[in-house]
Amino acid sequence: MSLEGKKLGFIGTGKMGSALIKGICNAGLFSPSNVYASDLYEPSLDELKQNVGVNVSTDNAATVNNSDIIVLAVKPQILKKVLAGIKDDINSDKLVISIAAGVKLADIEKEFNEGTRVIRVMPNIAATVAEAASAITQGTNASKEDAEDALTILGAVGSAIQVPENLMDAVTGLSGSGPAYIFPVIEAMADGAVYEGLDRKSALVLAAQTVLGAAKMALETETHPGELKDMVTSPAGTTIRGIKVLEEYGIRSAFMQAVIESSNRSKELGK
Repeated sequence: MSLEGKKLGFIGTGKMGSALIKGICNAGLFSPSNVYASDLYEPSLDELKQNVGVNVSTDNAATVNNSDIIVLAVKPQILKKVLAGIKDDINSDKLVISIAAGVKLADIEKEFNEGTRVIRVMPNIAATVAEAASAITQGTNASKEDAEDALTILGAVGSAIQVPENLMDAVTGLSGSGPAYIFPVIEAMADGAVYEGLDRKSALVLAAQTVLGAAKMALETETHPGELKDMVTSPAGTTIRGIKVLEEYGIRSAFMQAVIESSNRSKELGK
């Protein structure tokens, strides 16, 4: 395995950075002793050191110098400043993986010295429970092996695919932001059951498991969602009554527009 013996660094330990660190370490892909993390917010570093056992620092250069692969897990708005601070510590021996939403490979590469290997990634927060949906795209100097390493790292916390860069904004709108679309659905389904008399805890368990089971059926059977829907929907039954309501309230249009608007915002961030 090309990752064997390598050390992994994270610059940024916010929600996404921490989720990836925990997921990758829990999956056993990297030993915590071979993972380095830096951030200005010390409480998040302390939590990672105590609960995961990774090496922590407030010095980004220390993370870079100790790592073979560096994950940039900072907000797009501060990425340029972070890159300027580590530029002189990056050489062609190191692989840089950016998860900054909307920031194009060319904009990252121009901030580094010529020849820097960069991979752009869009993961999602479900990395926390090893069920992330992620996509990667390969930079100018990154090799096929670099792309495979990135897929392996992201694959340790869920599913990962490779796409052309012009589709990364669509990925951001779909899977990057997608969990936030589904959580209100789970809550709303549970609310409906509570209205009908089910206790809140049971309602949430059943609603969440229903979403998980439906997703697993779609992935494992590779059957079109419309066909799966029809499998549950009998003539004049309970399910078609519910689907009629969803159609009346424009459920498909709402979800489509959510993905489109989120994708548009990703494009704005990349300008």
